[in-house]
Amino acid sequence: MKLKNSSDKILKNIKSKGFKFIELDSVIETNHIVERSGENFRRFIFSFNDQNGNELCLRPDLTIASCIKYLNEKTKKVEKVVYNGEAFRKTFNQKDPIIKNQIGFEIIGSNKEKEDDKKIIETSLKSLSKLNYRSGNLILGNVEIFKLLLNKIDIPKRWRLRLQRHYWRENYFNDLLKRLETNSDVDPTIVEIDKKKYQKMLNQNQLRQIAGRSLNEILTRFNTKIKDPRRAKEGRNVSKIIKEFLKINCPIKQAPSKLNSFFKRYKINIRVQNNYFPITKNKFAKLNIRYSASFGRQLEYYTGLVFKIDIKEKSKNINVINGGRYDNLISDLGSTKKIPAVGAALNLNY
Repeated sequence: MKLKNSSDKILKNIKSKGFKFIELDSVIETNHIVERSGENFRRFIFSFNDQNGNELCLRPDLTIASCIKYLNEKTKKVEKVVYNGEAFRKTFNQKDPIIKNQIGFEIIGSNKEKEDDKKIIETSLKSLSKLNYRSGNLILGNVEIFKLLLNKIDIPKRWRLRLQRHYWRENYFNDLLKRLETNSDVDPTIVEIDKKKYQKMLNQNQLRQIAGRSLNEILTRFNTKIKDPRRAKEGRNVSKIIKEFLKINCPIKQAPSKLNSFFKRYKINIRVQNNYFPITKNKFAKLNIRYSASFGRQLEYYTGLVFKIDIKEKSKNINVINGGRYDNLISDLGSTKKIPAVGAALNLNY
């Protein structure tokens, strides 16, 4: 059964949970997308210039369009919104549709993180309740746990920032881990040359400007750099910890104990409470519920909870719902303060 055939029932159900229906702009400023997702994302969007030369694009993502609307309306209250419509994105796979029909729902501006995460999960599950499918999987992850891990392990600051920044690019991230294992970004010969330059510059005028920076600023950065080199063995140990963490995959009820056992084994000061995840049952209706430490690398704007629901219809596995928490997205789009947000989108295309 096509999910779009049930869209009216699903919308009615979501609105009954207190979500207000809103209309989203179909056209948004391209820089909102490119600045948030990077220039590489430009090749996926349908863009054009208006009569004033401003670059606009068809919305490639309903979540971003919703957050822009919230930002432009300058509201300070909590919003629970639901919307539907099309997202337009180029694809290099002929089987993938260019126009994606979706229903989305979000809670924006609320500080009740755990309560709101649970509400989004429950609303997602309720939206599936009348569909005829054989079985399915709800996969949960949490990007926040990975960030906490990076901050707790003994690793140079430059590597911590690098791994966190490229967590979303899985292949490149794996390449970084290989480089970390050999410390290949540090050339011992260059380090020795840098140390000699550093000693020489210490005797010069610290207020002297070079390329817009004072000598003191350059030396501070220099000092950090020459103290960073580490033995390859330490890099291998850190890489091993990260790889082992990302392999954790288990029924959701076992997730807190699995994670805590892992952190204890490596003497990492993190503890996950039994109620940390918004759902604790391994089974809900026809869905098996699992935790995956590596899940959540599809979109860079996720900051905490991430989840997806796949169902099996006949012999096909179909992704019907994706969602998560994105507390930095609205500030990245221009807000002067951090505004919490969590939501989900239903795919109506299958």
